[in-house]
Amino acid sequence: MPLLGAIADDFTGATDLATMLVARGYRTVVAVGADGLTEEPSAAEQVRQADAVVVALKSRTAPVDEAVETSLAALRALSRVGCRRFYFKYCSTFDSTPQGNIGPVTDALLDALRERTTVVVPSFPATGRTVYKSRLFVHDELLDESPMRHHPLTPMKDSHLVRLLAPQTRRPVRAIGLDTVRSGTTALREALSDPQYADALTVVDATSDEDLRTISAATSELRLVTGAAGLALGLQGPHEGTARATAASRPTDFGAVLAGSASAATRAQVAHARERLPHRKLDIAALRADRAAAVADLVDFARTCWADDPARPPLLYAVGSLDDLEQETPEDAVPAAELIERTLADCARELVLAGARRLLVAGGETSGAVVTALGARTLGIGTQIASGVTWARTQPGVGGSAEGIDLALKSGNFGGTDIFTSAWDHLA
Repeated sequence: MPLLGAIADDFTGATDLATMLVARGYRTVVAVGADGLTEEPSAAEQVRQADAVVVALKSRTAPVDEAVETSLAALRALSRVGCRRFYFKYCSTFDSTPQGNIGPVTDALLDALRERTTVVVPSFPATGRTVYKSRLFVHDELLDESPMRHHPLTPMKDSHLVRLLAPQTRRPVRAIGLDTVRSGTTALREALSDPQYADALTVVDATSDEDLRTISAATSELRLVTGAAGLALGLQGPHEGTARATAASRPTDFGAVLAGSASAATRAQVAHARERLPHRKLDIAALRADRAAAVADLVDFARTCWADDPARPPLLYAVGSLDDLEQETPEDAVPAAELIERTLADCARELVLAGARRLLVAGGETSGAVVTALGARTLGIGTQIASGVTWARTQPGVGGSAEGIDLALKSGNFGGTDIFTSAWDHLA
């Protein structure tokens, strides 16, 4: 029976946290939405054998009411399978707008659990995200001076987490500085027990993995914690070293890279892969004219690539430079970002029908669309590729594959420059 239930606001965030939990000794299953925790035999058995279950939602940029509703549905589903402690996982760059969704979802989860307070810990030093004096840094840049200020859906215009969060929540927002964290677990626990934090959301500084371990230990009695995947560093599961799922595919099986993200990191990864892999850029005009025909053309391209060299997975990508983001959307037309998600999701489904058994997907929204299109209900977490990126095995039957397929769902900002070419070595 699961020990821990987590709610992630996007699919790459779910596998990011799940990767960390597996490394900490938790046999971990990612359920695709609350409906993934069903009585379907293969999914139900995976959940029963897990120590932790992460529900992957597509709520990060959803309307606030929808994000709250789906998060509460996930909480109820996790409670039904036995979870008693919970983790709300959001991005380490705190992706949100002045309306939410981080604050409203946190409020709703606390209310549903009849709890008064929790912590806010987006730090993840392994990926360059740290918090000091309540300000969020991306490597050595303040959040609002980093590439995140140009994010097409959640442009981050402020780095001060207290200011960012205050308009999103009914609760007061407090802060605890690094000096208190560095004073140790007991000192931090005592600080959090002060009456001023009793009904608050408390932003806690952290600039190192050891800081996160201290915060995790000091908050072990809280029924709900919130943060990025780094906060899981302080957890310890019962199966250290033996918690990974095995791969579903074989080294000779066909693969493909589907990159929908426009992030600076993914653009660099695309540039690197274009020198080494067969590639095709999505043509937005062609997609608007006849998306079905464009998808068929992309799949035919992939088939040709496999016939020429099965060891070189084709790359289908949406954005190669910032110029690609500056195209005007015709009046009454589907926004380009949504069109890209739908197209790559359709490509994923058709590629699996054509024989693909391993897909690497870049971008949180794209990953959600792909997993939904494939009909995957659960993901068993396997081998880590990079910080926050892992291979995951679907349940049997997805896309017609008797053994399931292997998926790597990569946040746009994560992974080294060579991830599109090196990730496959981790499945061998």
